[in-house]
Amino acid sequence: MFSDARFRAMGSDVHLVVHGGPALVDLAVTRLAALEAAWSRFRPDSEISRLNAGAGRWLEVSAPTALLLHRAIEGWRLTGGAYDPLLLHALQAAGYDRSFELLDPALHAVPPARWWNRPLPPEIEVDGSAARIPAGAGFDPGGIGKGLAADLVTADLMAAGAVGVCLSVGGDVRVRGTAPGGTPWTVAVEHPLAAAPVTLVGLWDGAVATSSVLRRVWQAGGRPRHHIIDPDTGVPSHTTADLASVIAGDGWLAEVLTKPVLLRPADRRFDNVPDGCAALAVAADGTVAVTPSIGDFTGGALVPTVLRSVERTHPGGAR
Repeated sequence: MFSDARFRAMGSDVHLVVHGGPALVDLAVTRLAALEAAWSRFRPDSEISRLNAGAGRWLEVSAPTALLLHRAIEGWRLTGGAYDPLLLHALQAAGYDRSFELLDPALHAVPPARWWNRPLPPEIEVDGSAARIPAGAGFDPGGIGKGLAADLVTADLMAAGAVGVCLSVGGDVRVRGTAPGGTPWTVAVEHPLAAAPVTLVGLWDGAVATSSVLRRVWQAGGRPRHHIIDPDTGVPSHTTADLASVIAGDGWLAEVLTKPVLLRPADRRFDNVPDGCAALAVAADGTVAVTPSIGDFTGGALVPTVLRSVERTHPGGAR
């Protein structure tokens, strides 16, 4: 029996397909709500809000929050700093100072800038159940929180008896086990400018995360803004791609790896993609660049009209 449910959590649309009964859907809803309560930067009583309010001081945190902080540190290291977990004040200065659905996309004003010279590497410290961030810093769980939440919830569902599960949290997709029919799960990577997807990814156990400068867009100070902050400048980035998708073993990892794909120059955008993962980038004109490893997950099947564009722009297909 497969259950299919759609609901809201973590400020995002959630889509769950699970091989199991309705009780597993209830478990997922409850678990995501608990993680949102702990991690939301928009809830003053959340653990993340308390960490930010007490920046510079040690505070008690739950095991999931300690894990989130560990993964954030690891994400910074793996991406060479392209993923920076301490960009909260930069996001707020850009106008993203409340839950996105509450932003007025046309009229929102820019609050006073609070950008700071962050330490490198980010001095997030975790000692057992205690953690602290540097004084003056602000931690934003953002995408890594959604990716890690998908990792944790799908693991819980499998432990509770699910045979297979596919969970999308704000477009970050985590799968485990078997899809209907006993096949791998198929995840479509949507093209921002075309009706057809860029490719279809087949996974038994893994994640696909997508980041885009075309999502979560608003106007601030008369200028268009988006949520992809350049760690080197502290302002919304001028990216070499409009969209980046990464395939990895875990949701949190796929999410952080999208940042260098978006932020690095075109000839370096895939430098941080490790073995066992794959990535693609879609430019503003719709052309697509891919890692050679993309074929391990797609059978080399890209949408033909897109593939011709890739080959014309980047001889040999991938960079």
